[in-house]
Amino acid sequence: MNINSEDFESWMRKLISRFDKIESILSRNHVIKECLDGDTLLDNQDLCKLLGVTKRTLQRYRDEGKITFYMIHGKTYYKKSEIMDFFKAFKRGK
Repeated sequence: MNINSEDFESWMRKLISRFDKIESILSRNHVIKECLDGDTLLDNQDLCKLLGVTKRTLQRYRDEGKITFYMIHGKTYYKKSEIMDFFKAFKRGK
Protein backbone atom coordinates (compact mmCIF):
# COMPACT_ATOMS: atom_id res chain seq x y z
CA MET A 1 0.00 0.00 0.00
CA ASN A 2 1.44 3.33 -1.01
CA ILE A 3 0.56 6.56 0.76
CA ASN A 4 1.52 9.91 -0.63
CA SER A 5 3.35 12.33 1.63
CA GLU A 6 0.39 14.72 1.97
CA ASP A 7 -1.87 11.96 3.28
CA PHE A 8 0.86 10.73 5.61
CA GLU A 9 1.46 14.22 7.02
CA SER A 10 -2.28 14.75 7.47
CA TRP A 11 -2.64 11.50 9.43
CA MET A 12 0.40 12.30 11.54
CA ARG A 13 -1.04 15.73 12.45
CA LYS A 14 -4.32 14.08 13.49
CA LEU A 15 -2.48 11.48 15.53
CA ILE A 16 -0.31 14.05 17.29
CA SER A 17 -3.38 16.19 17.98
CA ARG A 18 -5.11 13.25 19.65
CA PHE A 19 -2.04 12.45 21.74
CA ASP A 20 -1.92 16.09 22.85
CA LYS A 21 -5.59 15.93 23.84
CA ILE A 22 -5.06 12.72 25.82
CA GLU A 23 -2.02 14.21 27.54
CA SER A 24 -4.03 17.27 28.53
CA ILE A 25 -6.83 15.17 30.02
CA LEU A 26 -4.40 12.96 31.95
CA SER A 27 -2.53 15.98 33.25
CA ARG A 28 -5.76 17.65 34.41
CA ASN A 29 -6.88 14.45 36.18
CA HIS A 30 -3.51 14.15 37.91
CA VAL A 31 -3.80 17.71 39.23
CA ILE A 32 -7.34 17.03 40.45
CA LYS A 33 -6.27 13.84 42.23
CA GLU A 34 -3.39 15.54 44.00
CA CYS A 35 -5.06 18.60 45.43
CA LEU A 36 -8.36 18.92 47.19
CA ASP A 37 -7.60 20.94 50.29
CA GLY A 38 -4.02 19.63 50.07
CA ASP A 39 -5.23 16.04 50.44
CA THR A 40 -4.66 13.21 47.97
CA LEU A 41 -7.81 12.02 46.23
CA LEU A 42 -8.69 8.41 45.54
CA ASP A 43 -11.07 7.32 42.81
CA ASN A 44 -13.36 4.26 42.87
CA GLN A 45 -10.68 1.95 41.51
CA ASP A 46 -8.11 3.13 44.08
CA LEU A 47 -10.58 2.69 46.92
CA CYS A 48 -11.80 -0.73 45.77
CA LYS A 49 -8.22 -1.97 45.88
CA LEU A 50 -7.49 -0.31 49.22
CA LEU A 51 -10.58 -1.66 50.99
CA GLY A 52 -10.87 -4.93 49.06
CA VAL A 53 -14.49 -4.27 48.08
CA THR A 54 -16.48 -3.93 44.85
CA LYS A 55 -17.73 -0.73 43.25
CA ARG A 56 -21.24 -1.69 44.31
CA THR A 57 -20.12 -1.86 47.95
CA LEU A 58 -18.64 1.63 47.63
CA GLN A 59 -21.97 2.81 46.23
CA ARG A 60 -23.76 1.31 49.22
CA TYR A 61 -21.33 3.01 51.63
CA ARG A 62 -22.02 6.34 49.88
CA ASP A 63 -25.79 5.80 49.92
CA GLU A 64 -25.71 4.95 53.63
CA GLY A 65 -23.55 8.01 54.39
CA LYS A 66 -20.69 5.89 55.72
CA ILE A 67 -18.08 7.55 53.51
CA THR A 68 -17.77 11.10 52.26
CA PHE A 69 -17.27 11.58 48.55
CA TYR A 70 -16.83 14.40 46.05
CA MET A 71 -18.09 14.61 42.48
CA ILE A 72 -15.64 16.39 40.17
CA HIS A 73 -16.38 16.53 36.45
CA GLY A 74 -18.85 13.66 36.89
CA LYS A 75 -16.31 11.39 38.58
CA THR A 76 -16.38 10.24 42.20
CA TYR A 77 -13.40 10.95 44.44
CA TYR A 78 -12.63 10.37 48.09
CA LYS A 79 -10.19 12.22 50.35
CA LYS A 80 -7.48 9.86 51.49
CA SER A 81 -7.50 11.25 55.04
CA GLU A 82 -11.27 10.72 55.35
CA ILE A 83 -11.01 7.18 54.01
CA MET A 84 -8.25 6.39 56.50
CA ASP A 85 -10.56 7.62 59.30
CA PHE A 86 -13.38 5.43 57.91
CA PHE A 87 -11.02 2.46 57.68
CA LYS A 88 -9.90 2.88 61.30
CA ALA A 89 -13.53 3.11 62.48
CA PHE A 90 -14.46 0.10 60.34
CA LYS A 91 -11.64 -2.01 61.87
CA ARG A 92 -12.70 -1.03 65.40
CA GLY A 93 -16.28 -2.02 64.62
CA LYS A 94 -15.34 -5.56 63.61
